[in-house]
Amino acid sequence: MPFKNIQNKSITLASASPRRQQFLSELGLNFNIEIRAINETYPDNLKREEIALHISEQKSIAFNNNFFNADENQIVITSDTIVWLENEALGKPKNEEEAFVMLKKLSGKSHEVITAFTVKSETNSISDFAITEVTFKQLTDDEINYYITNFKPFDKAGSYGIQEWIGLIGITNINGSYANVVGLPTANLYKILSDIK
Repeated sequence: MPFKNIQNKSITLASASPRRQQFLSELGLNFNIEIRAINETYPDNLKREEIALHISEQKSIAFNNNFFNADENQIVITSDTIVWLENEALGKPKNEEEAFVMLKKLSGKSHEVITAFTVKSETNSISDFAITEVTFKQLTDDEINYYITNFKPFDKAGSYGIQEWIGLIGITNINGSYANVVGLPTANLYKILSDIK
């Protein structure tokens, strides 16, 4: 049976993402959801995985000693995903115009999807990340506009979900973890949760 080491733990997932929630359920975990707002800006000198790690760790810091003092058996999981293209981080679009610009940038190119996560307990904090290379075909303006209008990808880094229509018709190659692109590197998370005390 997996996760015997944390049978007595209360797990909190600090994410509103239905995809991350589904992954934890499919891993066989029972968990609560609690989101704490943070400032998701980051220092200009950070690159690639440093950005995702910084934001994930900031999210975990929002769960301070008072949280763990109330229940010392708590484990908190936080995470952050970015898309890295040509030395630029693409986060979540604010509107349709930003989504269109992002997808035009991704069109016909390869980019990296980087998801970092942090597992925090009363006595420990462990962070890890995964990087997956994703390649899009040349997308037409009509395809981009159809996707944005019908799927409204405003909660997704890089303005797309690989599991949605744009991924089905537009992604020609993926090198690395599929789950990571969806929003959580589940194999990495499984290993850390299996080892944590």
